[in-house]
Amino acid sequence: MAHNIIGRDMAVDLGTANTLVYVRGKGVVLDEPSVVAMNTTTGEVLAVGHEAKRMIGRTPDNIAAIRPLKDGVIADFEATEQMLRYFIHQVHRRRYFAKPRMVICVPSGITAVEQRAVKEAGYQAGARRVYIVEEPMAAAIGAGLPVHEATGNMVVDVGGGTTEVAVISLGGIVTSLSVRTAGDDLDQAIIAWMKKEYSLMLGERTAEEMKMTLGSAFPLPTEPDAEIRGRDMVSGLPRTVVVSSSELRQALEEPLHNIVDAVRTTLDQTPPELAGDIMDRGIVLTGGGAMLRGLDERLRHETGMPVHVAEDPLSSVAYGAGKCVEEFEALQQVLVSDPRRF
Repeated sequence: MAHNIIGRDMAVDLGTANTLVYVRGKGVVLDEPSVVAMNTTTGEVLAVGHEAKRMIGRTPDNIAAIRPLKDGVIADFEATEQMLRYFIHQVHRRRYFAKPRMVICVPSGITAVEQRAVKEAGYQAGARRVYIVEEPMAAAIGAGLPVHEATGNMVVDVGGGTTEVAVISLGGIVTSLSVRTAGDDLDQAIIAWMKKEYSLMLGERTAEEMKMTLGSAFPLPTEPDAEIRGRDMVSGLPRTVVVSSSELRQALEEPLHNIVDAVRTTLDQTPPELAGDIMDRGIVLTGGGAMLRGLDERLRHETGMPVHVAEDPLSSVAYGAGKCVEEFEALQQVLVSDPRRF
C-alpha cells in the first residue's frame, strides 16, 4: 500500500479551455477540455472533457455543453466542482484512496472571493488540503526559469481565458498583469470578423480550428489560405469561402494588440534592475496562445526584447504546479495557503 500513498498528491491546472492534472511521481496524467455536458432537466452530468467538447454547438434542447470557467474564473460553481471531481476520479480510480493534497493554479488577477471558490471546489471534490499557486509563477517554474534567483524573469502566459504577464524574482511575483484577452477572444474575433466581412456564421469550434491552422500574429514568408465552411446569414444555407492567413491576421488585430499592450505595460512597471535582466534573458512565452504563429516575432518586434517560446507551452503551467507537488517543502513559499476552515 505504501507506494500508493506517495502518488496521491496532485496539481491541477484548472484552465478556461483545458484542465490538466499532474500526479506526484507520475507526471501529467490527464489533459482534457474544460467542458461539461449536462442534462438541463435533471441536472445530471452526461459527459466531461473531450466527449463533452464534441457536443458544443451540436446539442438538442435538453442538453447543454457548458464551459464552467470564463475568463480564468469559475462562472458555474456546480459544474466546475463536478468536472474537478470527475477528473480526480479518472486519475484515482480506486475509492479507498486517502484524500490528496492538491495544488490548483489560478490567474494572478483573481479576487479573494474567486480564489475561495476555487479552493471550495477542490475540497468538495475530495482534497485534504488545497494550495493555490498563481498561474504565471507555475508557468515560469514549468518553463524551467530560475525563479528563486535574484534575476528578473518575464513570463507571458497566453491561455484560453486570460493572458498573464509577470516578472518574477527571488521566488515571488514582482509585477504582474492579468488581462482577460486570450485564446477565447481570438476565436470570438474570428467569428465577428467572418460575420462582418463575409456575412458567414461560424461555430466556436470552426473558429478555433481556423486560428490554429491559419492564424498568425506577424506576416509569414508564405501566407496559406483555406476553405472555411459556415452558414450564410442572408440565405441561411451552408456556404464555403476561401480565407487567407493575412486576412485572418486583420481579424485578430484587436485582441493581439491587447496582449502586446499588456506586455508593454508590465515592462513599463518593472524596476530598472530587473528590466536589465529581461533585456539579457528575454521573455518566455507559454500557454496555448504561444503556439499562434509569429506571436514571438510580434513581441520581439514591439518590445525589442528577445522572446523564447517554452518547450511545451500547453503544459508549462501543469508541470510548474506539478513541481510544487514534487518538491513540496522547497517550493512551499510560492504557494498561497490558508489554515483549513472546517
